[in-house]
Amino acid sequence: MALTSFKFAQSFGDKQPIGEVTEADIISTVEFDHTGDYLATGDKGGRVVVFERSNEKVAPSTSSKRKSDKYVSAEYGFYAEFQSHEPEFDYLKSLEIEEKINKIKWCKRSNAAHFLLSTNDKTIKLWKIYDKKVQEVTSTNLDGRRDASLSTSIATLKVPQLVTTDTVVAATPRRIYANAHAYHINSISLNSDGETYLSADDLRINLWNLDISSQSFNIVDIKPENMEELTEVITSSEFHPISCNIFLYSSSKGNIKLADMRQAALCDVHAKNFEEAEDPSKKSFFSEIISSISDARFSRDGRYILSRDYLTLKIWDVRNESKPVTVLPVHDHLSGKLCELYESDAIFDRFECCWAGDSGNVATGSYGSLFHVYDRDGKTDNVLEASRNVQRKSSSKKGLSRLGRKRDKRADHDINPDTIDFSSKVLHLAFHPHENTMAVANANNLYVIHSS
Repeated sequence: MALTSFKFAQSFGDKQPIGEVTEADIISTVEFDHTGDYLATGDKGGRVVVFERSNEKVAPSTSSKRKSDKYVSAEYGFYAEFQSHEPEFDYLKSLEIEEKINKIKWCKRSNAAHFLLSTNDKTIKLWKIYDKKVQEVTSTNLDGRRDASLSTSIATLKVPQLVTTDTVVAATPRRIYANAHAYHINSISLNSDGETYLSADDLRINLWNLDISSQSFNIVDIKPENMEELTEVITSSEFHPISCNIFLYSSSKGNIKLADMRQAALCDVHAKNFEEAEDPSKKSFFSEIISSISDARFSRDGRYILSRDYLTLKIWDVRNESKPVTVLPVHDHLSGKLCELYESDAIFDRFECCWAGDSGNVATGSYGSLFHVYDRDGKTDNVLEASRNVQRKSSSKKGLSRLGRKRDKRADHDINPDTIDFSSKVLHLAFHPHENTMAVANANNLYVIHSS
């Protein structure tokens, strides 16, 4: 189903100009839980903020560091905030380890508490978030008197009682999974079996049991014996949503490998390799950089794979390795500015992508606070702004709205590459698992957007 009508619902964060935003407050990941009733964000300061779905209007929380702005339709309210990671220093390698949260993944809920995994570059933590009762002792025998007689009769003694005076949301780390990655962790993904998860860095993928933090199993290792022979790195990885033995991982060479853990303990031989043949006439110095896949996701049923490289968004059929079924141009208007983007390091930006709950639509981010929502067949491209003015008007000659506008061959939505603000970019976004709702991060602001 094509989503054609978008409206702003909520925003969280301080409304400051991009240049004045503190680095630690910039949101680095966004994730809905499996029900869609909870939404978590992580930032570069190592904090995790959780929002809860509410059917009634909720006043902004004064205890949150991210105070909610006034909004049109109150649906999510502040629930919890905690410091997930702290900056560390590896003295053996003389390496600083940032506290930035790279990924958050929710565990499926089995009781009253919530569990989620969060990771920075080196350490993964399993957090328990729960309602904690604050209790006080009542009915003391002193009754406020310091000179109470020691000869008080037994008949007048009172049994102290615990009375619940308040309930607060607490977060405690239940497991810490450390010392398993020599390189920066870029992905974590929970398995459909509910017991295991994988974590991936540049050269290796490890398999963990949620209950065992002391060891993991290496299931992919692409590190060559001689590091001078290194030609590619792993950029993302994800478990199949249904089959607990299948997972994918993408690489900087622009391919996606599908692996089956039933074939061997070390999945050094992939089952499928999704790669589009490169046109030799279009090969350039930037070809390998722009073909590197920054994110790859299975559709909800596992039938399709969505991948994002620098210029395009691609949809693959799991049964067809040779070419994608749909190629959606995101940054075609930047193809003539690759040299400038390389010099400013913008060409190395890692944009995420996501599927809608019914897998009928896909979304990814762009520059200038913009993000795109496509239908799966690529017939419509909704170019939206991560702001309160979500419905941006087109500057095309026809004067049509960009929302729901049919894509022409190369109109590029009349975006002038010379006027783009490359410092304002949408890297992280997520679809609600069951509804036409999106959470989009722009610097330190989080926007919740509804669609019909």
